[in-house]
Amino acid sequence: MTTPRPALRSQRLNQITHEPHGKLDALVKAHAPFETQASYARFVVAQYLFQSELVALYNDVQLAALIPDLAARCRAEAAKADLTDLDTEVPAPVAGAVKNPSQAEALGWLFVSEGSKLGAAFLIKRAVALGMNETFGARHLAEPAGGRAEGWKTFTRTLDGLAFTEQQEAEADKGALEAFNRFTVLLEHAYAAELA
Repeated sequence: MTTPRPALRSQRLNQITHEPHGKLDALVKAHAPFETQASYARFVVAQYLFQSELVALYNDVQLAALIPDLAARCRAEAAKADLTDLDTEVPAPVAGAVKNPSQAEALGWLFVSEGSKLGAAFLIKRAVALGMNETFGARHLAEPAGGRAEGWKTFTRTLDGLAFTEQQEAEADKGALEAFNRFTVLLEHAYAAELA
């Protein structure tokens, strides 16, 4: 029996990314980013790489017309500052970053990036045990202005309210799935690379 298609786009994106999300969670746990500061630094490298690839999307004028506070939502600079706190070099970009996606595809990527802020509520508690906080080493996990839940609700309300063609729906799905796959690649890269 097939699961009925959810009425809301955000619910559908949650549904179709359930499997890659679960795999990514398992992979993060396998790398034990909160066991040591060195392991945590590698996790921040992955976060920085992912966020830095999305800077163009967060600063896109047409996307900002849909989501007025979009540029302020970007966490690339926060992750970069965290790397400085951790005496970790800013990594070079990794080939394969998203390039010029359609608007619907870009929204799929942003859906994953914005959704990760909800999970960050749990991660920052683990980071605090390593001596990090929202002003040192864990800025990229800090609660956004206005709160995590409110920021997410505002984003998904906008996403769910857009009129999409069937092709745009497929592009949004593609973007969300690619975002999970990309973060997985970057996480593996960060833990495989010999960081100085």
